[in-house]
Amino acid sequence: MILSMIEELPTTRPDTPLLDTVSSDLATLSDLSTQELVKLAEELRHDLLYSVAGTGGHFGAGLGVVELTVALHHVFNTPHDRIVWDVGHQTYPHKILTGRRERMTSMRQLEGLSGFPKRSESPFDTFGVGHSSTSISAAMGMALAAQRQGIDRKVIAVIGDGAITGGMAFEALAHAGHERPNMLVILNDNQMSIGHNTGGLATYFAKIWASKTYTALREGSKKILGHVRGAWDLAKKTEEHMKGMVAPGTMFEELGWHYIGPLDGHDLPQLVSTLNVMAELTGPQFLHIRTVKGKGFAPAERDPIGYHAINKLEPAKPAETTAPAKPKPPKYQDVFGQWLCDLAGQDDRVVGITPAMCEGSGMVQYAQKFPDRFFDVAIAEQHSVTLAAGMACDGLKPVLAIYSTFLQRGYDQLIHDVALQGLDVTLAIDRAGLVGQDGPTHHGTFDLSYLRCIPNMVIGAPSDENQCRQMLQSAWLHDGPAAVRYPRGEGVGVAIDSELSTIEIGKANVVREGSGVAILNFGVLLDQALAAGEALDATVVDMRWVKPLDEAVILNLAAQHQCLITFEENAIAGGAGSGVAEFLTREGVNCAIRHIGIPDAFIAHAGQGECRQLAGLTADAIIAAAGDAGVTVLAPPSQQAV
Repeated sequence: MILSMIEELPTTRPDTPLLDTVSSDLATLSDLSTQELVKLAEELRHDLLYSVAGTGGHFGAGLGVVELTVALHHVFNTPHDRIVWDVGHQTYPHKILTGRRERMTSMRQLEGLSGFPKRSESPFDTFGVGHSSTSISAAMGMALAAQRQGIDRKVIAVIGDGAITGGMAFEALAHAGHERPNMLVILNDNQMSIGHNTGGLATYFAKIWASKTYTALREGSKKILGHVRGAWDLAKKTEEHMKGMVAPGTMFEELGWHYIGPLDGHDLPQLVSTLNVMAELTGPQFLHIRTVKGKGFAPAERDPIGYHAINKLEPAKPAETTAPAKPKPPKYQDVFGQWLCDLAGQDDRVVGITPAMCEGSGMVQYAQKFPDRFFDVAIAEQHSVTLAAGMACDGLKPVLAIYSTFLQRGYDQLIHDVALQGLDVTLAIDRAGLVGQDGPTHHGTFDLSYLRCIPNMVIGAPSDENQCRQMLQSAWLHDGPAAVRYPRGEGVGVAIDSELSTIEIGKANVVREGSGVAILNFGVLLDQALAAGEALDATVVDMRWVKPLDEAVILNLAAQHQCLITFEENAIAGGAGSGVAEFLTREGVNCAIRHIGIPDAFIAHAGQGECRQLAGLTADAIIAAAGDAGVTVLAPPSQQAV
């Protein structure tokens, strides 16, 4: 069967004799012939399809770099030579080749393999990563370290065309052009961001520029003409202008890089030949390859966005004759997306901004309905924040949809460009709390801590999907910077108000009256707080707003209860509970208080519920905290912790 025509994922491990040998002893890869390398790539692609079908996970990007991965490990002496992968979505084939093939079935599961490169997992994972645009900086650091220590080592950064849109990547490119370390950057252009190929002439010249004859001529001319004033500069300018006519590499050449490309990233013999040549060159080298995201699986080739990641394939169940299942609650991201569409339909000042997270943030429908008011800034979180600030200066009311973990990258801009100036920017903070299988690089466990200390901020933490919609509306109407944080996944199943209603900012809601203990819940784990409340006969308060706090409610609770317990899916240090304690101290109120939240640790990747168990975000943990404070448990929890 022709590989690119595969339509179904394999449910049994394919026969892979070459891969069996290489994955057991990577050293054998360097001895394979060109024909054997092509066969190995085919086996690797089949094995990757089988692995991801069994576990789920990032899919399309790995299929697109199979040939590149084989070529890199064939040409370079890894792990002595360093390969630094950007983002990490691309590294599944790399993991299969580097001794982790038999553990691929544990991918993204508790105590299993990480979905990203992880230094503690393998010496072949030279740099841990989850965010994007970091590879060139890290690889440059490694190259300079090798140079400083006199180590003969090749350093290669593999960056995707989406990741190279990040400002950090360009900062590193410019710096490396100045320092001129011996390193190679490979741009994996799967045509998701960079422009289209300029045609067959570009490919023809790319082959010439990557040849040994051309590089030898170039280096020889440099030595000869370098002694003649102005001659080498003239020759170099002539070369750059020739390249600029047929290839998109002029920008990289101007930054000080020797550019080769674009080449076909699935032409394994050509990749090997080119990498062998470039491995001998000194200074900053840049190789541009073109690949197909999802290569080898036809549905993924047709829909690279939809097949960016997939869920585990489950066996088909027989049709049931019972009543149809109850519809699932909407995902929080879709609640946000619908709110934004409804709001934009009523107010033309609304603009939506996202840093390359249109689908993940639920903005597809909005982008289609209001294309002139939708701005995807690519992977440029800092720019997205200041762009919103600029819009707010001149009459628009921007909404920035951004993951909690990615907002960290725009923190300086949030302080200086938005909050300091009191600008009217609404932050819709998605993936707040523990996200599950993507692990600690993607957990949103610090946003309450890093937002709460910023003056002028309003911060909301809804407990269900209807509150999320209402609090987004309240935040948008607020004249100043405001943020609403909500988790990954589905809501709890409450009815959603179709109107653009609001919740009073800074107003909590007592959802259960009790005595002895008061549980102050911030966010979507209210069900756990209520379960503990029943066991303790405790008062349970849905606080809803982290800043400003409902100070009147807190003072009343402290006066009438033996102990307060704060409960949040955020780091305890500096979080919502810290805000409650700071307020009570400032008021001179002496009250026992316990905090339950994310401990001072990074929580491992696992299912979302398992992550919450690992972090102790359960009804049982609340009950235990009450027991430590001397409160008697009246009954077991009415529901199990998630």
